Amino acid sequence: MRAASTSFLGTLCTLRWLAIAGQAAAILAATGPLGLALAPMPLWLGVGALAAFNLYAAWRVRRGEAGPAETFLHIAVDVAVLAWQVAWSGGVANPFTSLFLLPIAFAALALPLRWIYATAAICGAGYAAAAGFGRPLAHVHGAPLDGFDLHLWGMAVNFLISAGVVLYFFSRLASALRAREHELARLRERFARNEGIVALATHAASVAHELNTPLGTLTLMVDDLLERPQPDELREDHQTIRELIDVCRDRVRELAAPAETGDQAQPPRRVDLERVIERWQLVRAAVELHRSGTIGRYASVDPAVGHLLQALLNNAADAGVSAGVPRVDLHLDADADGLRGQIRDYGDGFDRARPFLPARLFGSSKPDGLGVGLALSHATVERLGGELSMQASDGRGICIRFRLPAAAVEAR
Repeated sequence: MRAASTSFLGTLCTLRWLAIAGQAAAILAATGPLGLALAPMPLWLGVGALAAFNLYAAWRVRRGEAGPAETFLHIAVDVAVLAWQVAWSGGVANPFTSLFLLPIAFAALALPLRWIYATAAICGAGYAAAAGFGRPLAHVHGAPLDGFDLHLWGMAVNFLISAGVVLYFFSRLASALRAREHELARLRERFARNEGIVALATHAASVAHELNTPLGTLTLMVDDLLERPQPDELREDHQTIRELIDVCRDRVRELAAPAETGDQAQPPRRVDLERVIERWQLVRAAVELHRSGTIGRYASVDPAVGHLLQALLNNAADAGVSAGVPRVDLHLDADADGLRGQIRDYGDGFDRARPFLPARLFGSSKPDGLGVGLALSHATVERLGGELSMQASDGRGICIRFRLPAAAVEAR
């Protein structure tokens, strides 16, 4: 609310400068070519007071946020100066008296209900003061327009001014409201996605504890098989199974680690990015991986980077396998600014009618997919302050690019 009030004050400052220029032009025209019998000094005093106050208001907007009470006080100053100017230029006979309605319209769109009523009250008081203490204009003799025609022209100018102010103010306010609605929709989507991710992480930690026992049993069984005499070919198969079990146990320990550390301070953990890629190749041995680039200083990274890379590689591998082209191209490049990656699959591409990240967390175009790969990847990149994009590749498949800043890649 305070930020919205500050933005409203900035708009008022802009409109106030326009009002000051318009009042000055009206005074010059009325006391000059039109030859109206007005007292110029009080009118110029009102213009000067409004200009001085607007200098303060502009300084106040730059200083920080303002609440509804302060916004109301700014409007009250505008109403007081308007009442002063109208009273010294004909009172309620002045065609510009309808300008007392504009502050009420502005307050209705930017202030709480009680301040709207207060604004209506001071506008009514200003109108009454201008009516009660206003100085009637003397009859115009020898002017290009007689009194009634001058009043009609004044009403026309008043209409144009009111229409222009309302159009300017309301169009800006409508744009701000649309931007806010868009931001709220984006936050709701992110909240729903994060809720699903948190639920998934909680379930994963629970499953990790449950899997630890059967994996330990499998490890003992495979170790026992490796100790027995057996053909070399069978021993290689058993050794591969043992390595895959080790990968599974490592992953289970990583899932359970956050729950085990609790509130105790732990030193920053790091993962070897090359080791992450090697483990992925071991698990997805049927997929051909083509690498390029170098990771340089980021060989040891934050664990989240390893999870991100594995998720994207798995998605690319699944797309290629389903299309009969089990190949993935991986390019990693590192410099002082951070880590950049590009992963291309050779699948069937994607449906352009579907959004990049589906609104539903568990929405997938793969027959057996859970639909969490891209959602988790996007959430990870977003949390690390990076960028993630996807586009169609030349030929077939899609290409996913990500960029992570140096501060996020280094283990924290």
